[in-house]
Amino acid sequence: MNDQELQNLVENISLEFFKRPFSHRAYFNRRLKTTGGRYHLKDHNIDINPKMASQQEVLVGIIKHELVHYHLHMNGHSGKHNTVSFKRLLHQVGGSRYAPRVERNYKYEYQCSKCGLKYQRQRRIDTKRYVCSKCRGKLQLIHTN
Repeated sequence: MNDQELQNLVENISLEFFKRPFSHRAYFNRRLKTTGGRYHLKDHNIDINPKMASQQEVLVGIIKHELVHYHLHMNGHSGKHNTVSFKRLLHQVGGSRYAPRVERNYKYEYQCSKCGLKYQRQRRIDTKRYVCSKCRGKLQLIHTN
């Protein structure tokens, strides 16, 4: 899916579920790492994590969530997550409250020699300096990608 297909999908979802047009820009932002999408208050654009596009159902839920922010803000209401109007509209359209966790590719895996707890890390750590957070045991490198 490219940006133009995403734009069309967002416009269609907005018309179908909110009965209002989406007249701004929607695009993929590969710099989003831990969030599913983001609504910008200043320019009213929506950017979506491209890793969420692999599952259609998840992508639609995230788009609905960001469109709730968009339509509430455009109507002069608060688009914050904790407001009653946000929760009510999100429930009405069937949007997702949270984005699913994105699978990360960890390079290093460590295991405690005492309790066996495993740790996954992106960067290598000094096993002489760091210990297990649970039992203070010694860490051992068990896997490298």
